[in-house]
Amino acid sequence: MNTTQKIAVITGAGAGVGRAAADEFARHGYDVALLSRDADRLTRAAAQIEAGFGVRALAIPTDVADSKAVDAAASRVEETLGPIDVWVNVAMATAFAPVSALTAEEIERGTRVTYLGQVHGMMAALSRMRKRNRGTIVNVGSALAYRSVPLQSVYCGAKFAIRGFTDSLRSEIIHDKLKVHLTMVELPAINTPQFDWAMNKMGKRARPVAPIFQPEVAARAIFFAATHRRREVWLGFSTVKAILANRVAPALIDRYLARAGYTGQVTDEPLRRDESGNLFDPVPGDYGAHGRFDGEARRHSWEMFTDRHRTLFWGLAGIGAVSLLRAAVKRRS
Repeated sequence: MNTTQKIAVITGAGAGVGRAAADEFARHGYDVALLSRDADRLTRAAAQIEAGFGVRALAIPTDVADSKAVDAAASRVEETLGPIDVWVNVAMATAFAPVSALTAEEIERGTRVTYLGQVHGMMAALSRMRKRNRGTIVNVGSALAYRSVPLQSVYCGAKFAIRGFTDSLRSEIIHDKLKVHLTMVELPAINTPQFDWAMNKMGKRARPVAPIFQPEVAARAIFFAATHRRREVWLGFSTVKAILANRVAPALIDRYLARAGYTGQVTDEPLRRDESGNLFDPVPGDYGAHGRFDGEARRHSWEMFTDRHRTLFWGLAGIGAVSLLRAAVKRRS
């Protein structure tokens, strides 16, 4: 076992942002452990990473909603690759539907994967990092962890919960004087397979709200968060505007989203598959990091804001609120 090699664990690594993040860490010389549910897709991803980057890649089929499975995966990583240096929580499952169309079981399942999946990852990582008094945990959030939108109550609720849990744990880590770094990355809309395989009860195909970024942009932000001492990273000016404008004018945004929040997330195309999607079982297929929006997704973002830019944040908050107010006035006139 090479005890000097850095090890990163990525949940949700079979596709989407998790798949891109696994590539990004491998590109920087990390051995990577890939966790997600679909064994075939995960095995293919691991083989591609080993062939492409010359590092070790360990595929561990895991449902992050199962705390024991996550802990067992962490043990296998350390037995096979070595001590975990970075743990990245990406895995998620959600539904595009109004609350009135959801069942309690569907909400619970989405919450267990998206929220408790990150909690399970934090617990598994911290229990091992605490003993060595080192390591980094990266939780992947969203602008929707600060500003909810209609049709995504399951996802938004889970992301809010992750932020709350993360802040509590961070204070405990500081209290215990641990040299374990806990950070969170808030993402904008990303071009991933999520919009093709998430549960969808709208009868039409889902889409992200523009501007859309490629998953490699998110992966670079995640790697930055893992290797720099930042409390939180906000990726993309759209994320910054959504978060800060909501602090200034939340009621205005409520009304705006009531009018525009449906059409902005649903296309005119009929669904091409069963509406249940991947909420309870993985959807088979050779999916990768990208979704179907390559034609409009941006490959770069010049804006990456952290807690070290607080003065600028509040200036942008004012700008965002003014922009929203102007837009609202124009629509009414």
